[in-house]
Amino acid sequence: MTSNKDISKFNISTQLTQLGRDPAEQYGFVNAPLYKGSTIIYNTLEDIEQKRARFSYGTTGSPTIANLESAWTQLAGAAGTVMSPSGLGAITLAIFTTTKAGDHLLMPDCTYRPTRNFCNNLLAKYGVETTYYDPMIGGDIEKLIKPNTSTIFLEAPGSQSFEVQDVPAIVKVAKKHGIKTIIDNTWATPIFFRAHEHGIDLSVEAGTKYLGGHSDILLGMVSANEACWPELRATYDYMAMLPGADDCILALRGLRTMHLRLKEAERRGLEMAAWLKARPEVQKVLHPAFDDCPGHENWKRDFLGSSGLFSIILKEHFTKSDVANMLDNMSVFSMGFSWGGYESLIIPFNCTDYRTVTQWKPEGFSLRLQIGLEDMDDLKKDLDEGFSRMNMNS
Repeated sequence: MTSNKDISKFNISTQLTQLGRDPAEQYGFVNAPLYKGSTIIYNTLEDIEQKRARFSYGTTGSPTIANLESAWTQLAGAAGTVMSPSGLGAITLAIFTTTKAGDHLLMPDCTYRPTRNFCNNLLAKYGVETTYYDPMIGGDIEKLIKPNTSTIFLEAPGSQSFEVQDVPAIVKVAKKHGIKTIIDNTWATPIFFRAHEHGIDLSVEAGTKYLGGHSDILLGMVSANEACWPELRATYDYMAMLPGADDCILALRGLRTMHLRLKEAERRGLEMAAWLKARPEVQKVLHPAFDDCPGHENWKRDFLGSSGLFSIILKEHFTKSDVANMLDNMSVFSMGFSWGGYESLIIPFNCTDYRTVTQWKPEGFSLRLQIGLEDMDDLKKDLDEGFSRMNMNS
């Protein structure tokens, strides 16, 4: 579905303008067309009996979906990619690919909470045991391996709390024991973290975030190395968990500007994190690029950049009412559970009630911020006014 010309010689911004399209196959149009449909027409009896077609039915995909799969495979340095209707869908596809009844799964204690819910409920129902581990365990994860451990899941940085795991150390242990590794790489994307080059078998992304970039799609991707690709594709085909073509065409559009937007998100995120670090209301900033963030040295060694999502911990004397005074009256920042779009978001969070191996005991309230594309002075003014409201009764 894409041109056969070698684009790997180009830098990343150029590659992103070329991937997933071929004007020679598109009557000269620069963008690939949108294909929507369920039925595939066959010309002969033999063709339909042998399913002699690139796509046999709508659930096997479409040229639109294949264009996006091909583009992401090349971007991720993978053997193949499948798409799903959401990031969580991609996570479940990856885990179902590497586990079976009776298996044991190792999951970081900092993982995305819906991943935890899936493991504790649906996955447990099918006889897969999950053990949670300290995300900073590194090579000592070997002590948690059981004879039936089939998969180690990683998330770097951790959801909300931003611990950066020692991916090479964990991968080394996994390979020693013949265990598959999956990483949720949504925060960094393949632009800032080359998961497969670090030995990861399956890399999961929520295309909802930086790939889409405009808060108007839900999409997930799983890319696989050569060893895991056949099983991943088979799992995908068994479930037919494919996204809508409209979302895929928007994702292909988002791909063209993804590097530019991600670099801008990095710049803005670092500027805002530094500004917040100097605020008297803030006890700590949790940003992987800051040297006091857990796993900063891992980030510095393995990652090529950072994105626009990070957290802060407020000083301990602020009450819930104080925080409500701030958040309920923001003018630019909104409260919402996504990120990676054009709009700035801020949410309160508390990991205390669902951590099971590590303790989350910040002295103050915690907030996660997504820095969008608004004017930075407007964003700082909005936060400054919010802090003033928060200070009124403290």
